[in-house]
Amino acid sequence: MNAIGTSVPRLEDDRLLRGQGRFHDETVRPGQLWLRVVRSPVAHARIRAVDTAAAAAHPGVVDVITGADLAGTGRIPVRQPAPGIDFTPYLQSPLATGYVRYVGDPVAAVVAEDPYLAEDAAELVALDLEELPVSLDARAGAALRPESWQGASALVGTVDFAYGDVDAVFETAPHVIAADLRVGRHSGTPLEPRGLVAEWDARARRMTVWGATKVPYFNRRVMAQLLGLPEHRIHMLETDAGGSFGIRGEFYPEDLLVPFLALRTGRPVKWTEDRTEHLIAANHAREQDHRIELAFDEEHRLLGLRGEAWMDTGGYIRTHGAVVAALTSAMMSGPYRMPACRSRVHIVTTNKTPVGTYRAPGRFQHNFVREHAMDLAADRLGVDPVELRRINLLDGAELPHLRPLHVFGAPMLLDGKDHLEHFDKSRELFGYEAWREEARRAREQGRLVGTGCAVILEKAGLGYDSAVVDVGVTGAIRVAMGGANVGQGVETVMAQIAAEEFDVPTESVAVVLSDTDVLADGSGTFASRTTVVGGTAVKLAAEQVLAKARRVAAALLDTDPERLVVRDGGLAVDGAPERRLGFGQIAAACFTPQFVRTGEEPGLLGRGTYAADGMTYPYGAHYAQAEVDPDTGAVRLLRYAVSYEIGRAVNPALVHAQLIGGTVQGIGGTLFEEFRYDERGVPLCTTLGDYLWPRTSDLPEIRIEVFEDSPAPGNPLGVRGAGEGGTAGVGAAVANAVRDALRLPGTVGALPLLPDRVMALINTADKDGEAI
Repeated sequence: MNAIGTSVPRLEDDRLLRGQGRFHDETVRPGQLWLRVVRSPVAHARIRAVDTAAAAAHPGVVDVITGADLAGTGRIPVRQPAPGIDFTPYLQSPLATGYVRYVGDPVAAVVAEDPYLAEDAAELVALDLEELPVSLDARAGAALRPESWQGASALVGTVDFAYGDVDAVFETAPHVIAADLRVGRHSGTPLEPRGLVAEWDARARRMTVWGATKVPYFNRRVMAQLLGLPEHRIHMLETDAGGSFGIRGEFYPEDLLVPFLALRTGRPVKWTEDRTEHLIAANHAREQDHRIELAFDEEHRLLGLRGEAWMDTGGYIRTHGAVVAALTSAMMSGPYRMPACRSRVHIVTTNKTPVGTYRAPGRFQHNFVREHAMDLAADRLGVDPVELRRINLLDGAELPHLRPLHVFGAPMLLDGKDHLEHFDKSRELFGYEAWREEARRAREQGRLVGTGCAVILEKAGLGYDSAVVDVGVTGAIRVAMGGANVGQGVETVMAQIAAEEFDVPTESVAVVLSDTDVLADGSGTFASRTTVVGGTAVKLAAEQVLAKARRVAAALLDTDPERLVVRDGGLAVDGAPERRLGFGQIAAACFTPQFVRTGEEPGLLGRGTYAADGMTYPYGAHYAQAEVDPDTGAVRLLRYAVSYEIGRAVNPALVHAQLIGGTVQGIGGTLFEEFRYDERGVPLCTTLGDYLWPRTSDLPEIRIEVFEDSPAPGNPLGVRGAGEGGTAGVGAAVANAVRDALRLPGTVGALPLLPDRVMALINTADKDGEAI
């Protein structure tokens, strides 16, 4: 039974379509209290006093806490330290003390008998705040030492990746092309905002938590440290989630406040974020200012890249640490032949909402910057932008290709087959040259139509994950692994991997995700790694089960274990299919004295842990055709296409869906979505009426071509990550299409390409031939 490679229907869909999903807001516990967080209304201030008396006296209020009640609890740590950068002064406390650093900074928390009483009481908490000067520009504010950091610089640190003699290359290069580009601030805004429910069982001395997503095992460890509870006394239970996209599921202040108040009051506590809270308090992302230089020889070959960026990290360093900066910097060279490269990113605090990872963190930014600079270079050098990429893309003779860099401690080994071949193949499949000719004819008719392309290098699969596979006496197979269900179909994919090993229907495999009582540890779902790392752990655990099953069945069937083959949910003697035992029969035998061994778990069970030595590097290309309205500056996408090398698709339909969804989010960040602030640091986008998502009517048909030409050599499944490739190249391809449509001699300057920005480009180009 070939489960892998088949587009089986998602197992999750049966319960979701029947309204039987398990979302955190549907968790209701007896005696439950509701939490409301009191947030700072100003961007930067000294806290002179917090008066909770009126709130505490309000009917139905059970407790009100401030930062003083959390004294000694500690700050929220980062998940991945960055060598050479001390994040300690910049970490966030669950409730602010001394200073507030952005609008939305938690200052107090109220729990009451229902959510309306909690919200009413929260409005009675009186904040005495002395406003301080605000910093809203990372590049301009890098040298500041704000009072609230008490001597520390606004510049947290600098991430710097380099190889080759970069300065010497630029001193002697015949051609140097430079550009200043900016990526605006936006975020993942999942359909379902954040939320958590926690219940303390005083008799069992156990905390049960519903609603954690993305990295529940890390969150349990942080919760244990901050609450002073042993990890085994905290039980994290899986729920469904209406999207994550990197921002949902990190450890936020509320992830401590909810269980802290459950412990303090002895009653279950529930918190459900509203949309305004989400837009000002959940992680923002993307905002960076870049300066890029490209050096070329006379044959238009890239000699080097030199880049510098300023990343606005907001009011604190949150759990991602320097991950976004590192991915921006380390992968700036993309899939090109690049003899020398240096890219540094300065991480700077401002008085905005803190930032974190969001689908294709760092890559959305650097792909836009590098690929837009490539189009600018093509014009300046007098060469076709497609041909400039063809000249410089790594080909099959050069791959695998080892960059002299280490990313998150692992060598940067580009393990693809042929980037040039992929680019050529995808252009032909999509008919990109016909798109370009169509745009040229439209421009002759006076329409502002253009095309743009971008090549991308992605990454996936670093770190470890664990899995347990067990087979019961009825033959039922259960998989437990450390991933989280955030809407991407992980249950289905893990079931397919196990079904392939046991030759059973996918729907017969039960999958348990991130239940800390079932699986002791796991890494979670992020960075396009779940199938690569978690799927391999499932495969290893299944292989362990099969090894024991063969030993037991061989004894029962009086044959050599090597003669046994997996067939229809059991083991049969090769060449004698009538001599067969089902896995349930074998599992039952495993409990008999004959097959119980000291040091081996009884039953038919296997555990697998897979630790990747390095990342795998998927790759692809994006293509756009866009038309600009000369009267309004609105950009309308006419065509869009993505090609992507997946290595091996476990479920092709899910890969396709991931790439479609990612592309739509990329379009949102390129054309519609941006968080803006006034001069006092007050956010101007606090509802979905202000923060605009793309609508179906804003989207063209999005064509996807998934290639399986280059199975990943670094994992036994041969898979590469698919979750972020659709997002990573959109800003670059669309910006290049708009530049082409407007025939700009310079760059588009910044993303998103909102109508007012595009009109400014049109007006400036009309006036003096230069883009702003």
